[in-house]
Amino acid sequence: MALSREMRRLDAKWLTNSAWPKRLEWMELINLRGWNGHRVEFAFPIVAIVGENGSGKSTILQAAAASYRSPGRSKRMKFASDFFPDTPWDQIKDARITYSVREGATSVQDSVRKPDKRWRGNPERRERRTYYIDLSRIQPLSARAGYLRLAKATVRLGKARNFALEVVQRLSKIMGHSYDAASMASTQLDTKRLVPVVKRRGNSYSGFHQGAGELTAAELLSNEFEKYSLVIIDEIESSLHPRAQRRLIRDLAELAREKEIQFIISTHSPYVLEELPAKGRICIVETDAGKTTVTGVSPEFAMSRMDEESHPECDVYVEDDAAAALMREAIVAEERDMIGRVQIIPFGAASVGISLGLMVKQNRFPRKSVVFLDGDQDRAPGVHLLPGEDAPERVVFEALEQADWPEMPERLGRQKHQIKEAMGRAMTLSNHHDWVGSASEALFVTSTQLWQVMCAAWVKRCASTADKKALVVPVRDVLEDL
Repeated sequence: MALSREMRRLDAKWLTNSAWPKRLEWMELINLRGWNGHRVEFAFPIVAIVGENGSGKSTILQAAAASYRSPGRSKRMKFASDFFPDTPWDQIKDARITYSVREGATSVQDSVRKPDKRWRGNPERRERRTYYIDLSRIQPLSARAGYLRLAKATVRLGKARNFALEVVQRLSKIMGHSYDAASMASTQLDTKRLVPVVKRRGNSYSGFHQGAGELTAAELLSNEFEKYSLVIIDEIESSLHPRAQRRLIRDLAELAREKEIQFIISTHSPYVLEELPAKGRICIVETDAGKTTVTGVSPEFAMSRMDEESHPECDVYVEDDAAAALMREAIVAEERDMIGRVQIIPFGAASVGISLGLMVKQNRFPRKSVVFLDGDQDRAPGVHLLPGEDAPERVVFEALEQADWPEMPERLGRQKHQIKEAMGRAMTLSNHHDWVGSASEALFVTSTQLWQVMCAAWVKRCASTADKKALVVPVRDVLEDL
């Protein structure tokens, strides 16, 4: 999926000023909720941490919040002891959060640590306004401590802080409704507990009568995030429908670009991940050696780590959907009985494949895994290459063209001259990723249908014995070792 205009503009600014006046560059967590020295890097102004429940997403967010001290005597000040307290059931000892923060062109490395009973290193932390927004925001107002007593007609209204017109417009865009006004209002009974109130079509609704998503969005937008600040949001998609999730991430992209804010969020949502560039997606992977992260994953890869509706014996990782279809057709043609035993997962950037290959080499996956990179990539430890020494689209298109497009007229129900014209025009495009889409539009078929037919024809009529072995044998060898 193409990036939104808002995300492209943010990326363009990031590339021209990679320093970003203030940013948290990376963290390493030791002896903290299963983390033991792995480095987590934040390589984009908006980074989403994805993983199963209990995988360690909140730990990363909380450690990030504890890496700075807020200016002055702010009530927003957070300490590691706020997030990682000792309890009657568990005590933390010999823990350390090492981090690197950048200010302009200068990077400063430091840590907060708990060698014994107390956390140390708090005064040495750099100063930066930090906002930590946790899951308490998704609670209905009536379930929050002290709020239910406000929901009485006899309670008199207090002061209200009206949203600026710009913020009302942002709320309207995110939720897909047109709001006349919005505010955070108090009562004379309790001036500290604020209630969101929105006005739509002349009617006002308090947070006690708003939908969960509406309440969540209004309270989030009530924050006036300072320039250069760090904003941390746990499970950002909670209570929001898919379109609202996408609009919210685009809104944050605009905010990050305008105010040079850094956002670190956690999510379980493919819609959130699809809105971000690869460098903004970090997936937590639990291995036999402990917790690790992989940056640049595809949304499909991230979702496959959290959803095991099928129960394959082996995971086969490939770069993208094009490579996945090629692999699937090769296995169906050569070793049909294997197809039900494997799960083919697109992972995204080649750098992710290199990381996964290293994990395979070190036997760190809990399940047998095979990693393939496209044929135009260099060899790397634990990685196999697709045949052809080029991207799958180029390999398949060029081989079928040389063979005069065998089997395609029959499989697609199109005349050969129509196929040759559509394919020839597509191959003139500079980006091979656009070839299938261009040809499918000209032939009035879906891109998925066209590419599946092309892969099947290539395997049957063009691929050499060595090509087929390169695709199938690594998977067969792993399955035979089970």
